[in-house]
Amino acid sequence: MPAKTKDALLAATLEEYGKLDALIAHLSDAEAAAKDQDDTSIKDVVGHRAHWIGLFLGWHEEGLAGREVVFPASGYKWNQLKAYNAKLREAQSHLSWTEARSLLSEAHARLLAFIARHDDAELYGGPMRGPHNDWTPGRWAEAAGPSHYRSASKYIRLILKSRRA
Repeated sequence: MPAKTKDALLAATLEEYGKLDALIAHLSDAEAAAKDQDDTSIKDVVGHRAHWIGLFLGWHEEGLAGREVVFPASGYKWNQLKAYNAKLREAQSHLSWTEARSLLSEAHARLLAFIARHDDAELYGGPMRGPHNDWTPGRWAEAAGPSHYRSASKYIRLILKSRRA
């Protein structure tokens, strides 16, 4: 169930990040960099989550400034996410595990700062400017943060379980 208040959004963000951070805290560089059958690693997933928080914050800023917001990114449509994410993995391939975790931690801090700067009315009072849909800034923040953290944790648990099997 999506959050409907700043307090609920903050609680979900902290809870889901805490679970993800605890799950990845003790992974070695090799464990994080090992690719699965889809040529994706835990490091890739962590870098991806950090990147998408940045995308959300950029969309929000562009919308508030009255500029056209390009979703999901310039040159891509939503049905081209697989290609976009593959290009992102390639662009982030040089990152070490420590760097990928730092990117996520920094993005998480920016997301928390975003939540702290806004009240319930700003987060949930109406649609976010730019997307041309009815999602509020709070709903977009939840999709970029706690929902993405939760899906990353699920993926990582599955990968770790498959490696133990």
